Amino acid sequence: MLLNLGSIFLLKFIYIYRMSSKTRLDSAYKHAAVLNFDDSSKFILFSDCHRGDNSFADDFANNRNIYFHALKHYFAEDFQYFELGDGDELWENVKFENIFNAHRNVYMLLKLFHKDNRLHMIWGNHDMVYRNPNYVKKHLSTYIDEKSGQSVELFKDITYHEGIILKHTDTGQKLFLTHGHQADWWNYICWRWSRVMVRILWKPLQIIGIADPTSPAKNNKELIKVERRIKKWITENNNLLTIVGHTHRPRFPRVGDIPFFNDGSCVHPRSITGIEIENGTISLIKWHIATKEDGTLKIVKTVLEGPCKLSDY
Repeated sequence: MLLNLGSIFLLKFIYIYRMSSKTRLDSAYKHAAVLNFDDSSKFILFSDCHRGDNSFADDFANNRNIYFHALKHYFAEDFQYFELGDGDELWENVKFENIFNAHRNVYMLLKLFHKDNRLHMIWGNHDMVYRNPNYVKKHLSTYIDEKSGQSVELFKDITYHEGIILKHTDTGQKLFLTHGHQADWWNYICWRWSRVMVRILWKPLQIIGIADPTSPAKNNKELIKVERRIKKWITENNNLLTIVGHTHRPRFPRVGDIPFFNDGSCVHPRSITGIEIENGTISLIKWHIATKEDGTLKIVKTVLEGPCKLSDY
C-alpha cells in the first residue's frame, strides 16, 4: 500500500516537473482576468515588496517610507495600483496579522485603493497561498481594530489573480501582467519546500548576511534562465507585451526588441522601482532618497526609461 502511494506521488511529481514554463505561462494567460483601458488610464505597477514583520529579516522595512510616499502620490493622482506578486512575505512569516501590524499605514492606504476599485493584485511564489480564495477571505477580509477590539473591514471581496490582461479599447493591444515565477520551476512547483527552508534555515542566517539561494534575484545564472524562458514564450505568442517581476531586475526593452518588461522590486537599496502606464505610454521609474542643497533629505521620482508609446511595441 505504501509502495503504491509512493509510486503515485513520484509519478505525479515527475508529471508536474515535466510541465514546461510554456505550459505554466499558457495557463496563467488563459485564466487571466481581462481589464479594458484607454489612453486616459493611469496605472502604477509594483512587485516584490516582500512586506514583512519589521524584524531584521524584513527587507521591505528599509524602503517603507519611500513606498508609502510613492503610494500617496499615486492615490492622489488617481492611478490604479497593480501589484505583480510577492507583495507580502509569507515564506518568512507565518501570519499575515504580524505583517499587517508592522505596516498598518501601508495597508490602510491600500484599503483606500480597494474601496475605489483601483487595487489589482497578483500572487507570486512568496504569497502563493493567495491563490486560494478561502485563504484570502479568511485572512484579508477584516482586521482587529486596536482601540475597539472589533473586527473591521479591510479588503472585502478582494480577488488575487495569477495573471491580468490589460486590453486597449481602441487599438485592441493586449498587455499581459504576471509574477513570472511560472518560468522558474523550483519556485512554482516546490514553493512549499522553499518556504520551509526559508523559515527554518535562511531567515536566521540573514543575520550574518547569508542569502536564500532559491531566489533568482540572488542567483545570476537562474535569473538569466528565467528571463530567457519568458522571452521565448513572448516570441511564441506573437510578441505579446509582457510585464513581470520575480527576478527583481528592472527590464525595459527598446522599441523593436522582444517586449519583455520587468518592474524590478521594492527592496532595492534605498530605492524602489516600478512601471507607469499613462497617456498611452509606458515608463520605468524609480523612487529614491535625494539630498537637497541644505543637506536635508527628500524622496523623489526619477524616470529611468521612457516614456515610450505602447503602440510602438
